[in-house]
Amino acid sequence: MIQQDVLEAMGYAGIPRAMLGVRSDDRIVLDARGEVIYRQHQPQTQTSWSVLYSRLHEALPAGVIHPGERLTRFTRGDAGVTCEFESGRAETADLLVGADGARSAVRAVIAPGVAPRYAGYVAWRGLVPEAAVPAPAARQLGGAFVFQEGTHHQWLAYRVPGEDNSLAPEKRRWNWVWFRKVDAGDELRRLLVDRNGVAHEQALPPGGVKQDDIDALRRDAKTMLAPSVQALVLATEQPFLQTIVDLATPRMVDGRAVLVGDAAFVPRPHTAGGAARAAANALSLAHALHGGTARIDESLRNWNAEQMRFGQSLVATGIAMGKRIMGLGD
Repeated sequence: MIQQDVLEAMGYAGIPRAMLGVRSDDRIVLDARGEVIYRQHQPQTQTSWSVLYSRLHEALPAGVIHPGERLTRFTRGDAGVTCEFESGRAETADLLVGADGARSAVRAVIAPGVAPRYAGYVAWRGLVPEAAVPAPAARQLGGAFVFQEGTHHQWLAYRVPGEDNSLAPEKRRWNWVWFRKVDAGDELRRLLVDRNGVAHEQALPPGGVKQDDIDALRRDAKTMLAPSVQALVLATEQPFLQTIVDLATPRMVDGRAVLVGDAAFVPRPHTAGGAARAAANALSLAHALHGGTARIDESLRNWNAEQMRFGQSLVATGIAMGKRIMGLGD
């Protein structure tokens, strides 16, 4: 969903807020038979990473983004940072912002040894063109944000923009997520081997999941999920997979190097806080540095203290939610 932090960050950057996603009106919960056992009017708007990325990319001047670059090392001085890239390019700046995700190269230097920790369950995911959803399922799901819960699993779905970021009816897509318990060890390692025999650490992209695992997922959907929910899973040609992890860095600032977003904290998806937290980090950092470089180090220390509290709280909230939803202990 689009949170206020994201809208405020985009507004600060001068990016128009209109038409960022697909609106849902109600939240509904289904039981395994397909009966609606709970309904609440709770309007909100769901978007996708591709929409946000496109809007941010369009707002930047040409030549700012260097796709395909890989940071290999950086050195910190009293008044700046020099970064070296795999291509041979080097850049020196007042500040290095590591917004490079859960496997951050910047964090590996700032906080060596800190890595994502598996939470005991995975998220199966899928995207289904709205036009491909069978009519009975489409009538029940309507424009709702849909949930189904059970022992050691939770399923949810909502509509998002289409493959070309279209918001037109029948051009949009249903995005579904099925959280399921998977024991660490052999079971998880086997699941993370793709259809070409390559082992992955944290996720399998669309097209990567073995056919046997797709078949097993569809069999489970037929026995565990409501009919309209089954329909979305069965209509998904290439489901994909991500492990649910927790990550909390001990610091977000080290000299003139800074961590934001998933590079610093990875909250569980139940918080719906990933994009919001990254946007809040970025916006607060922009405000902290608004006065220029004269007091940059003091500003960064104050910013670090505030954002650390925010990140730690969100990760703790996600862990508590995950334990409750999935029925897992420590």
